[in-house]
Amino acid sequence: MIRFDPSARGPLDGIRVVDLSRLVAGNMLTLQLADFGADVIKVERPGEGDDLRRWKEAGQPIYWKVYGRNKRSMALDMKSEAGLARLRKLLRHAQVLVENFVPGGLEKIGLAPATLHADNPSLVIVRISGWGQTGPYSHKPGFGTLVEAMSGFAHLNGFPDRPPALPPLALADMIAGIQGAFATMTALRVAERGGAGQVIDLSLFEPIFSTIASEAAKTRLTGEATLRAGNQSTHAAPRNVYACSDGGWVALSGSMQSMAMRIFDTIGRPELKTDPRFHDNTARVANRDALDAILGGFIVERTTAENLALFEAAGVTVGPVCDMAELLDHPYTRGREAIVDVEDADLGALPMHNVVPRLTGSPGGFRRPAPALGEHTDEILAELDRLP
Repeated sequence: MIRFDPSARGPLDGIRVVDLSRLVAGNMLTLQLADFGADVIKVERPGEGDDLRRWKEAGQPIYWKVYGRNKRSMALDMKSEAGLARLRKLLRHAQVLVENFVPGGLEKIGLAPATLHADNPSLVIVRISGWGQTGPYSHKPGFGTLVEAMSGFAHLNGFPDRPPALPPLALADMIAGIQGAFATMTALRVAERGGAGQVIDLSLFEPIFSTIASEAAKTRLTGEATLRAGNQSTHAAPRNVYACSDGGWVALSGSMQSMAMRIFDTIGRPELKTDPRFHDNTARVANRDALDAILGGFIVERTTAENLALFEAAGVTVGPVCDMAELLDHPYTRGREAIVDVEDADLGALPMHNVVPRLTGSPGGFRRPAPALGEHTDEILAELDRLP
């Protein structure tokens, strides 16, 4: 079990991040920085805190415990003059500010970027919103659900005979948080070289759209929007999940020509390699339903273990469909330490994802558990008192 080590230092030690955000995108962004040693100070409303604290499972704030790790919590009333003055002083000595107010929110409390940069010219200000700080939708609320719908993702996701499907997780927020961390490090690099601080305008829409942006070119070229294809692919075949005789499922992908040919040999159907329906990728995509029927008929006659053994022995790209219960004790996640048990005051130990990505020379780590609301207020105020 991993134990927290408050004395540990990461490669971002010395970078102070003030996090005014709530819920997912901001917390995912600052988690990336905190895991690698940045001092992330969550400034939260007294008595309320980040809304992520109220996302509970079995009475436990699991989401907060995972995405609040390695951070400090400061309870501060930003509606009071004293609270606002303390926040402004804190920002004078910070390198990064992260917020996700409705656009214009910082300005309303007297902390416009120009004001903050007058106090601290090198400050990096990350402004997270649903639709961006500019444009015709900037005034609209922008939860990830709306973005996942409008971005084109939901239209592509699911099966053709069923409604568009939203992801079962805060996908737009998570992608935005990860891209936001990259943008933050880029801006810090500029400041490190003597450049000025800047504003990062991070919408939820654009990061998730960037993952399917090739669809824009395809639609303009063909005049048609891609239709939902379930677990199939519209650009490579075979690619699907297939039922096994024991109720399990395997995923199989033949996105390269050589792999597709190998699959045909493995199932004992070498004649399919010259079949005009399947001889190249374009033909296989056009006839993917017929191809899936052949593969599915072969795979369903064998157990999950038998299919995995057969295809793996032949060097075919195949893998099981796992649920989280299986992943918790899977030889891959344990051997790779992708999931680790971390000490927890309430539960004894809590499984969570390890620090990603992995750096051989300056890895991140576990310095402190997710804080209680306002746990570090006095500590941070004492630090402020020592600053000019």
